[in-house]
Amino acid sequence: MFSKTPQYLDSSIHESLNNLLTKFSQTNNFKSIKQLHTHLLKTGIIFISYTLQTNLTYSYTICSQQNTIKTLTKLFNSSIITHPVPFNSIISSFVRNGYPFVALKTLSFMHVNGVNIDTYALCSSLTACCLTKSGFGKQVHTHVVKSGWGCSVFLGSALVDFYAKSMGVGDARKVFDEMPVRNTVCANALLSGYADAKMWVEGTELFRSMPGLNLWYDNWTFTVALSVCCGLYAIESGSEIHAKVIRTVHDPGTDVFLLSSLIDLYGKCGMVVKAKQVFNMARLADVVLWTAMLGVYGRNGRHEEVIRLFKQMLMKKIRPDGVAFVTVISACGHTGQVDLGAEYFESMARDFGLSPSPEHYGCLVDLFCRAGELEKAWNVVNKMPNEVSASVTVWGALLNACCDHGHVDLGKFAARRALELDPMNTGIYVLLSNMFAKCGLWDEIERLRELMRDKGIKKDIGCSWTA
Repeated sequence: MFSKTPQYLDSSIHESLNNLLTKFSQTNNFKSIKQLHTHLLKTGIIFISYTLQTNLTYSYTICSQQNTIKTLTKLFNSSIITHPVPFNSIISSFVRNGYPFVALKTLSFMHVNGVNIDTYALCSSLTACCLTKSGFGKQVHTHVVKSGWGCSVFLGSALVDFYAKSMGVGDARKVFDEMPVRNTVCANALLSGYADAKMWVEGTELFRSMPGLNLWYDNWTFTVALSVCCGLYAIESGSEIHAKVIRTVHDPGTDVFLLSSLIDLYGKCGMVVKAKQVFNMARLADVVLWTAMLGVYGRNGRHEEVIRLFKQMLMKKIRPDGVAFVTVISACGHTGQVDLGAEYFESMARDFGLSPSPEHYGCLVDLFCRAGELEKAWNVVNKMPNEVSASVTVWGALLNACCDHGHVDLGKFAARRALELDPMNTGIYVLLSNMFAKCGLWDEIERLRELMRDKGIKKDIGCSWTA
């Protein structure tokens, strides 16, 4: 194609070569990658395109993940990649495509071989550390300090995010306080860390202090702050944030996560009408919003509304997710619509390609148990796929039904299986004791009490939050 190294490359040829490399890496076609590499070397194209250098290296390392360092060394020594730009893109590509460990290997290779490591590579590597849950992020932090990048607001935000997602919220706060320059991104990362760690009070204090730190609220700030209010059941604070959203956010009806946080807040505080008003604000027919509204109805005992909304969801061609099916099958159990609940369960795999989880099987067992159809409930448990094991919730639902209908033998079996999974579950012992008492098996109750004493298990003392 070329007699010597070209100075410029036609955009269509460049795009075609990149597409070929992408296709070869997706199909793990190592032989074709090597052939294309040979062509790029012969024509000299590889030496004028950082993008092709990046894609070539990415393709090689994806096809030989076990030999990442060997592959990088070979390409580095042959002068295919020596500039930090291809390395930066490679690390970012690995993180984006689900190969965080390979991304960290690449960063280590850059450090060992003296390739300049800039903020782009470090930020991508910290994201990889979040995904791998490894302590390598602390080493990256040390390198940041030693190399003088500590003043970078981008790296500071990435470090706050790393520590927050690694459940080191105290370290995240320390990094945040030591940052010479802060922005809303790093504040949002710390706020998210507080929310994930259920440190609601600290999250509230941070949100209120942001204006004093010259940090402005954005949509994500409001979303996380609403989840903090939700954790505290702080409806007044949440309503104030809602008012701020109305005043400051342009077209909030298009922000799915912001609206779902508002729906969750009002729903958990029992304000179903307000949650429905927020739901009606949405200008996008998104499954997240519909699932959030289904959850509001379910938590507040509006089971008929759950079924009605789910039917509307299907009519509008909105594809339900697993959480939506848990809610609607549970609602069918509470309303006695056994056939409808069983039909929804069957439709998960048949119509939507969803594999039922233990939670779905638990809802189906509870559906049959509430209707007194213990034989069907037992058949569900007995025929569960090997890859989906029955949870304590499933066995507990079966035990509770056996208590209601006096099936002692099946109840004892369900209790035994539940206690194999969670030997210290007080609730299972209580249900078993109630079943024995209902059937007048006082000797069994005494033996059960002795067993609980031997294991050091004590029944929780009843209490009331009402003054």
